[in-house]
Amino acid sequence: MFRTKRTGLVRRLWRSRAPVEGDGDADTRTHGSGGCCMGKSTKVAGKTSAGTDAELKALTHSTLKQIKEKQLEWLLQAVESKGGARSPCLLLSSKVDTKLGQQSYSLPLLLYKVFRWPDLMDCSELKRLSCCESYGEINPELVCCNPHHMSRLCELESPPPPYSRYPMDFLKPPDSPDSGPSSTETGGTTYSAPVGLSDSQALQESGDRSHWCVVAYWEEKTRVGRLYSVQEPSLDIFYDLPQGNGFCLGQLSSDNKSPLAQMVRTKIGYGIQLSREDDGVWVYNRSCYPIFIKSATLDNPDSRTLLVHKVFPGFSIKAFDFEKADSLQRPNDHEFTQQPRTGFTVQISFVKGWGQCYTRQFISSCPCWLEVIFNNQ
Repeated sequence: MFRTKRTGLVRRLWRSRAPVEGDGDADTRTHGSGGCCMGKSTKVAGKTSAGTDAELKALTHSTLKQIKEKQLEWLLQAVESKGGARSPCLLLSSKVDTKLGQQSYSLPLLLYKVFRWPDLMDCSELKRLSCCESYGEINPELVCCNPHHMSRLCELESPPPPYSRYPMDFLKPPDSPDSGPSSTETGGTTYSAPVGLSDSQALQESGDRSHWCVVAYWEEKTRVGRLYSVQEPSLDIFYDLPQGNGFCLGQLSSDNKSPLAQMVRTKIGYGIQLSREDDGVWVYNRSCYPIFIKSATLDNPDSRTLLVHKVFPGFSIKAFDFEKADSLQRPNDHEFTQQPRTGFTVQISFVKGWGQCYTRQFISSCPCWLEVIFNNQ
């Protein structure tokens, strides 16, 4: 029987839909509970009934067949690469509604549910990524429906669980075995910092003002490679990313032979995306595994301890809030008097967490982690 190209594209898209719990194909590595995402995951409560699945398939097929062939190719590129390949915006009408059983869905919501988050209930749970051409624009007629131009919003727990609190790293004495490095490199020049101080102080004393942040990659207590200076509004940090352009950790030479570090490196995959936006710096987890974040602006400014926040794959979190950072600069602020620029850094660990609910008490014990140092001058 003759099959059109459009029909073939639609069938390939359906085969690439997001798995739900009970399908057998669901990757449990991307799921979990707890952390700042409050237990949300890309699973639904149970396996979809055969009738509902058949209805969803029929609805999806009929909807996709109304989309232009070229747009189907773009959508397939995004879905099959799981967002790894650059794909254009899929601009479709925002006024088209679809109905599944008794439930009505907008066209964007249907595509987001089918191809990324089966448990998604409303588009208000999403954040548009800065790579989307329609980012920051409101067009009542057309909206980008590319599922990989979106991320789930990470909601902070309130109140935070006590097990995730731990003493701040910077309260350790300078001769502590977990103290930071005593020097930092950038642009081929070495700047020496006093023992016990972080890269952030050495960097800011260097006088470099051309960037909005730099990124240091660490494996346990050893920094690997040089500081990566960031001038563009967004940066991809990855180990293996198709069409990757940014900070490739896979190209760095490491002498660390630890089996755990080698295992975690391979799990970094698509990594994360840092984006500097009007309200702060956002981190989008593009990988298949959770990341863990510590930032002074994610917590109560009156707290003397910081939380470690767990961010699941596909979620975004505002890791650094500009307005909150300004309020932290108080003369009597304990954190800023101990180490004046500590509040202008964010620490991110791949795959492995740290704190009181883990065997690793400090991030310097994590196999692979990042320090994002902001230029606040």
